[in-house]
Amino acid sequence: MGKITVQKQTIRDIDWQGKKALVRVDFNVPQDESGQITDDARIRAALPTINYLLEHGAAVILMSHLGRPKGGPDPKYSMKVTADRLATLIDAPVKSVGVVTGPHAEAAAQALRPGEVLILENTRFDARETKNDRGMAQELAKLGDVYVDDAFGSAHRAHASTAGVAEFLPAVAGFLMEKELEYLGNALEHPKRPFIAILGGAKISDKIGVVEALLQKVDTILIGGGMANTFLAAEGYAMGKSLVETEVLQTARDLMEKGAGIIQLPVDLRVAAEFAADAENKVVSIQDVPAEWMALDIGPATIAHFANNLSGAKTVVWNGPMGVFEFPVFAQGTVAIAEMLASLRDATTIIGGGDSAAAVRQAGVEDKMSHVSTGGGASLEFLEGQELPGVAVLKDR
Repeated sequence: MGKITVQKQTIRDIDWQGKKALVRVDFNVPQDESGQITDDARIRAALPTINYLLEHGAAVILMSHLGRPKGGPDPKYSMKVTADRLATLIDAPVKSVGVVTGPHAEAAAQALRPGEVLILENTRFDARETKNDRGMAQELAKLGDVYVDDAFGSAHRAHASTAGVAEFLPAVAGFLMEKELEYLGNALEHPKRPFIAILGGAKISDKIGVVEALLQKVDTILIGGGMANTFLAAEGYAMGKSLVETEVLQTARDLMEKGAGIIQLPVDLRVAAEFAADAENKVVSIQDVPAEWMALDIGPATIAHFANNLSGAKTVVWNGPMGVFEFPVFAQGTVAIAEMLASLRDATTIIGGGDSAAAVRQAGVEDKMSHVSTGGGASLEFLEGQELPGVAVLKDR
């Protein structure tokens, strides 16, 4: 899988002079109640690709989804807000057209000159997008000469704008896609050791495949967050009112058996009387979780235990927070891990998107990581060894 990067063509392999680049970006940015963008990291991540295309004589047509509209237009999820933000970040005219495909989109694409950018409306305003509808893919393909996939965060979905369109246009990777495949691919194929995975987040059920795949590849797996509760319960500890997935307890037992010596669980927890930012809370050992309380973060002894495991690491992949990091008092484990990774010398540190990416940003150490992935679900599936539809369609070298 690591060899994937060598084999995929990128935008460097195309002569862009006078061509229209149809680029799938991941502009699915978080917004506040009033629709303002709260974090434009995903838009900034696409800039190297967009700027390269503009500098090499292309007209650039961008497509992305935003939020979860119900398969029809919803002003709350219009791409206009991302077009406005992009216009402040690049030195080129940015136009938007209020449709995804059809005569208006074709006319706007036709009129687009080299050095200009056009943003199509939210691809998910068309119900055909998520069905990977061939007709929609064909309509999108009419807008450009070459398809560029720079949306790793959507690469695990076979949609019309991520995979289908490549049936009708030559398809190459953008720089962000290339970087994602390079870091994740190399970590899995040629890791420098010790190779440590840190897994957190609420549930085991969506990470069973990842744990199984990583057991074959890593030296140690450190488990925190809600998923640790289920493992601890599987080991026979009483977890009080903590989130425990009872239906996968047997699976957790099997994984512990397979991963004996590799999987490391918390030794203490920060527990709370209720699920709230200002809840009464205390640190207890894993033997002493009170019946009416719930575990919401790893404790200081666990932080020390995990730090000890990480101290000599050469490759680290992290996916999922260590606690309910939206509440400052229960963010201590997550922030400590982020700071620990930031302090590692000569280690490759890869943050697997989603909440972990938010956590390293919140801890102010994002720039100290080797790579912060833009795709949570996509990086998980990649780590699991699945072929991602949006990667499979790219032209081989």
